[in-house]
Amino acid sequence: MAFSTVIWVGIGLLMGIVLWKTGIALLRSLTTPLPPPPPPGEMRKVNMRYRCGVCGVELRLTLAPDEDPPPPKHCLEEMIVVAPLYE
Repeated sequence: MAFSTVIWVGIGLLMGIVLWKTGIALLRSLTTPLPPPPPPGEMRKVNMRYRCGVCGVELRLTLAPDEDPPPPKHCLEEMIVVAPLYE
């Protein structure tokens, strides 16, 4: 019986070490810094949709220099941001 107890204690210690290492790796992955911003002039991928409030024309913006670009103008007025239907 003493031999099986030693095995179970060894398995328990091994599981504890694996859980400890997994937890530390998970916490470290959450604290890694964000990638640096792209150099000036480089375009970013965005998914913004706009609608003209006057005539109803719709526009989808996929690349922009900023993450939150200003709305484009159509019919001499700024377009309205529209939520996408399907994503």
